[in-house]
Order: sequence, then C-alpha cells, then structure tokens
Amino acid sequence: EADLLVAEAGGGILGSVTYCAAGSPWAELAGPGEAEFRMLVVDPAIRGRGIGTALVGECLRRARAAGSTAMRLSTQHDMVKAHRLYDRFGFRRTPDRDWSPAPEVALITYALDLTAKDATANQAPRYCDRCGGELDGTNHADCADARRLEPARWCPHCRRRMVVQITPDAWTARCVEHGVVTG
Repeated sequence: EADLLVAEAGGGILGSVTYCAAGSPWAELAGPGEAEFRMLVVDPAIRGRGIGTALVGECLRRARAAGSTAMRLSTQHDMVKAHRLYDRFGFRRTPDRDWSPAPEVALITYALDLTAKDATANQAPRYCDRCGGELDGTNHADCADARRLEPARWCPHCRRRMVVQITPDAWTARCVEHGVVTG
C-alpha cells in the first residue's frame, strides 16, 4: 500500500520516509494521479549531509516514473529545516489544504508540480545553497551549522547568487530563474 524507504550506513538507520504512490490508501492529501510522501525523518546528529535530499529525491523519482502529476506532503509548522529542503526542490505552500489530524496537531501542506516544462524543475539540488559548492557527497556540515543563522545565498540548482531579503521573523532568497526559497 506504501513504500518505506530507509537510508542506512554501516547497519545504522540514518533516515526514512514513507512514499505513497497515486491511489495509495496511506495518502492523506493526494488527489487522483498525485503521489505523496509522509513521515520524513533524518537522525538529528547527521542532518545537513544530504540524507533528506536523497530520500525526497527518490520519492520524486518514483512518482515521475509512475507518471504522477504532482507530489504532496504535510508537515508541522516548526519543521523549518524540512521546509527549506522542500523549498529547494521547488515545492510550494498549499494553505487551502492545511489540516489537523487531531485537535492539538496543525499541519501545513506543500505540493510540487511534476509536469513542469523547465528541465531543471523538480530536480534534486546540485549545489550547496550556502557556499555554492557541488553536492557531490562531500560533507557540508559547516554549511549546515551556519545555515541555522544565515539565509541561503546560492541557488541550489544553477549556482546563481540569489537576491536575499531578511526580516525580523524570516528570510527569503530569490533566484532569477528558479524562484524563491524561504526560511
């Protein structure tokens, strides 16, 4: 009914996500022809090293291979690092689909159009959004640590320098070709 994807190394689990293909009874948001992923988690000790990116990328690969038109997901308001990951992939907020599975749990939603014509749309990020270096399996832990305090500076798809606006509550960074990343 759904696929549990697990990232592991040396016998240890680094992260996981549940991929729900179009029509899966586990999908809570997806409409006809749409896929969904749920419960993305990465070990806090190794966040910022590409595990979440790899898991989301695999969900998108499966959805595209199956001919899905969109990918949907729910997340909590305080999952800011995950929101940044979704922004880097091009996901957009869908407030009309926000929902609450229980009285004390409020979820916000995102969607990604998988039918985009742009050849770089919906691809996994290729570059670090902080230093601009290639994401070729090298460790960007220093960038992940700095990202807690600083906004993105480089487009993760084309390595263009982004226009950054910082407010007291958040920041936005805009690539002229790939749109806005928020934090």
